[in-house]
Amino acid sequence: MQGFTLDTPAGGVYAARWRPDGGTAGRSPIVLLHDSLGCVALWRDFPALLAAACSREVIAYDRRGYGRSAPYPGPQPSSFIADEPRDAFAVLREHLELERFVALGHSVGGGMAVEVAGRYPEACTALVTVAAQAFVEPRTLAGIRQAEQAFAEPDAMARLARYHGDKADWVLRAWVDNWHSEAFHGWSLDPALARVTCPTLAIHGELDEYGSIEQPWRISQRTPGPREPDILPCGHVPHRECPQRLADLVASFLTDSP
Repeated sequence: MQGFTLDTPAGGVYAARWRPDGGTAGRSPIVLLHDSLGCVALWRDFPALLAAACSREVIAYDRRGYGRSAPYPGPQPSSFIADEPRDAFAVLREHLELERFVALGHSVGGGMAVEVAGRYPEACTALVTVAAQAFVEPRTLAGIRQAEQAFAEPDAMARLARYHGDKADWVLRAWVDNWHSEAFHGWSLDPALARVTCPTLAIHGELDEYGSIEQPWRISQRTPGPREPDILPCGHVPHRECPQRLADLVASFLTDSP
């Protein structure tokens, strides 16, 4: 793993890359987009596993306000999902000169991956969403409230601060407050899904605490496919609960992808 920070006028964007043994044979790299409380470090061993399974370079980065990237200047706007293709992702793409890539996002990062695929259709060769939310449903909001209550315990916030430092409170509030805001009421990925032109795979856990299996079905039905969703026997974090199975699914999907 090679970690590095990209300097921008708005502060540093931290990123990392994993290269498989034996080279990538010209295959598009996979760019990982993390979830609402995530960062590069919280992908843990999955990027290396994915790189080996797919024989592709894997790149991950911390969004502004998360992990080792610079703090976000103020509250996170309700448009943050749609904004990401023009924010830190654009910085990463320009600095690494990514002419083409595979977008893979987890949870809210899955929604961002959809937005990225729709904004850069000529460059995004494939799209994979994992435990993504395509619309707001009661299970999503209830799960977030339950998690918020759990973070009232000092040990829980200390664990979050281990990855986000003094940005931990901002990270939690950005998650909870945006999803429960009036501006987010009625939000959906439908406009972004309509712009996706590349092959798409939606993966979801049957025990996901933050979204029913209607979420991946919405994604698969409104994108080119060609596959129905893959439902795994796990909860909201497949890359931690069943990482090898997830990596193998992605590898199989990308077999014929450039």
